[in-house]
Amino acid sequence: MAVGLHPPGELLAIEGLRLGTAEAGIRKSGRRDLVVLELPEGAETAAVFTRNRFCAAPVHLARQHLESTSPRYLLINTGNANAGTGQRGARDALRCCQALAEQTGVAVDRILPFSTGVIGEPLPVDRLISGLPTALGSLRPDGWQTAAEGILTTDTVAKACSRQLELDGHTITLTGMAKGAGMIRPDMATMLAFVATDCSVGGPLLQRLLQGVVDQSFNRITVDGDTSTNDACVLVATGASHCRLDALHPEDVAAFAETLADLCRELAQAIVRDGEGATRFITIQVEEAASAAEALTVAYCVAHSPLVKTAFFAGDPNWGRILAAVGRAGVDDLDVDRVRIWLDDVCLAEHGGRADGYSEEAAAERMAKQEIGIRVALGRGNASETVWTCDFSYEYVRINAEYRT
Repeated sequence: MAVGLHPPGELLAIEGLRLGTAEAGIRKSGRRDLVVLELPEGAETAAVFTRNRFCAAPVHLARQHLESTSPRYLLINTGNANAGTGQRGARDALRCCQALAEQTGVAVDRILPFSTGVIGEPLPVDRLISGLPTALGSLRPDGWQTAAEGILTTDTVAKACSRQLELDGHTITLTGMAKGAGMIRPDMATMLAFVATDCSVGGPLLQRLLQGVVDQSFNRITVDGDTSTNDACVLVATGASHCRLDALHPEDVAAFAETLADLCRELAQAIVRDGEGATRFITIQVEEAASAAEALTVAYCVAHSPLVKTAFFAGDPNWGRILAAVGRAGVDDLDVDRVRIWLDDVCLAEHGGRADGYSEEAAAERMAKQEIGIRVALGRGNASETVWTCDFSYEYVRINAEYRT
């Protein structure tokens, strides 16, 4: 059950980019599970990938291909991660790229593969390849909605959005889509995300922009603390608007970066809102930290605590669990007398214990809401960071217990 999340609204086409889908039966029949993105000649592409040491075969191959040339096609499948599959997985990923290259007339290294789904099972290459003609035949500029549906796994809602801004007399469009609901604690990227713009952006600037916005969006969410083997986030600039970002004033670059960041935050938060079995969307803000790294460490310690997450599912203002998570976050010289903790506007703890005037009834009222905020002031400095997470429900256990059945 997604928390405050609705199907995408109007998704704007990005001139020069087309998307197509197919039902290839990679894991289940009767659902879209194969997506192809066609990029125009001359487009710039940036990407970030998982740091999981067991990263999937398509991650290795996508990195290699991106380092050698500019891609023309992105090939995405769901239902099978092609991770933990050794040398066979590497051969299978390459074989899929070769098949698409043959059907499109491009060099094989101009195709970037992406996979998501069950880990440790061989990729059904023949089924994937058999779906390519249908995916290519359905390529269209307005294919974002069906593509967003085609990359889902345990998600309950497609996640996609668009933004526009004016730069130097040009209307610039950005559209993106993402998937993810479980195994979410990104490290460099998210489960899978694909964003495109018609702005012209040079490769080095595009990579810097992507890394910057990912660090403030996809790298600030967690559902269960598990980093996927297949995480990837891709940003494509087609240049069709003929507005070159590199040549604009710094304030224009900043405006573009903020619009991109706003789009990515919406997609990242949508992943948490659709966390497997989620019933609460939780914002954790840690302030007055000695450093940003310290603030994030404390925020994630609270966000990853099963006791905190199950209390939120129950609507139980068991503030001692939050207090304990802050205390074990590894800030060795933390002065607990200076720490304050709030549940929305209700002060839970201060001076090392329960806050004066604390009201269990008021706290329970806040806990009954679908969207809840935790704020922690450490009393150590001026740094602050925000992390978004969700609760743990019975449904999360059921989904993951039955994931392969």
